[in-house]
Amino acid sequence: MKTPRTALVALLAGAALTACAGPGTEPAGPTPTGATPVTSQPDPGPSTGPSTGPSRPDPTWKGGPSKPPGPGATTLTGTIRAGVEPNCLLIDDHLLIGGPRDVLTPGARVEVTGHSEPGMMTTCQQGTPFVVESARRA
Repeated sequence: MKTPRTALVALLAGAALTACAGPGTEPAGPTPTGATPVTSQPDPGPSTGPSTGPSRPDPTWKGGPSKPPGPGATTLTGTIRAGVEPNCLLIDDHLLIGGPRDVLTPGARVEVTGHSEPGMMTTCQQGTPFVVESARRA
């Protein structure tokens, strides 16, 4: 008599836990591959699409701040060059961290706003890290 009751309790507990993981839920942490799931998309810039359809990026949009730069922000202007490591971009001796990669490409003349983070660890072996808050073609 005790075994069927235990099995019933275990079955009900399993059903209750399964209901908690309903459709649309995603893991909050890294996946088994170690990657963190993307839960939002970057802002593509101003929309030129119809108001009833999906928004499309404006091909004339050159990027830029959507809000004023934070306190202590610095603006750098120059031509981007590739670093010695893959995906490392520099302006002078500043390693660009973040920012829109469609604007920040090697050879592009840009104006970036952000702040220096000299103590930040990176996989790029050159330049002082500069966290990009906004970027636009110069």
